[in-house]
Amino acid sequence: MDTAELTPNSPEPRARDVTATLTKIYLFTYNLIQFLGFLWIFSSMTVHLVLEGKDSVYHTFRFCWTMMFICQILAVFEVINPALGLVNTAVFPVMVQVMGRNVILFVIFGSLGEMQTRVVVFFVFYLWSVIEIFRYPFYMLACIGLEWRLLTWLRFTIWAVLYPLGTLAEAVAVVQSLSIFDESGLYSIPLPAALGQSISFSFTLKLYLFVMFLGLFINMKHFISQRRRHFLRRELKVD
Repeated sequence: MDTAELTPNSPEPRARDVTATLTKIYLFTYNLIQFLGFLWIFSSMTVHLVLEGKDSVYHTFRFCWTMMFICQILAVFEVINPALGLVNTAVFPVMVQVMGRNVILFVIFGSLGEMQTRVVVFFVFYLWSVIEIFRYPFYMLACIGLEWRLLTWLRFTIWAVLYPLGTLAEAVAVVQSLSIFDESGLYSIPLPAALGQSISFSFTLKLYLFVMFLGLFINMKHFISQRRRHFLRRELKVD
């Protein structure tokens, strides 16, 4: 059928409208769920800190791990959504961030009981949650074509400060875990007797430290470009 023959009431435009509406509903719901999850983590940590004082930081993993696991499992959709063309963003920078967090959460904190009572867990979880309680509402409003300028400014300003701090906290967690992996032999790669006993997983993590800061550079470059484009578009609309 020639596109010139399509009318507003023809099936094709209606199908596109329905698809666009369902996509908006899905994205809004996803961002809402993630926002509520990270808001719960942030609120829970804050309440425990106020009521229990500094001792609560040693128990952060115990009362937050379930919700954080759920949020990070759902974060896989952050990679799937742009891959399917549902959102207009680059896949690789998002994948770097999601996979990086999952290494810290599931491999280091989730696998090592000794790490779960370290102070670094508090700082990693707190920085992650503060970033996300501004990011997800920004995307929620974008789904319905709205923008709150204060929220936009916070989303593009706080992230630029907290993301490097979060990466630094993650690096501290990696460094603290090295000796534990060496002693436990967890995830070590066995070798033939002629070559030696095994390759400790800490060697992989040392390489990962380099990848982590490379990922920081990639994501900061992507973020600065994203920030520049967003505010440029807004200035052009005003003009």
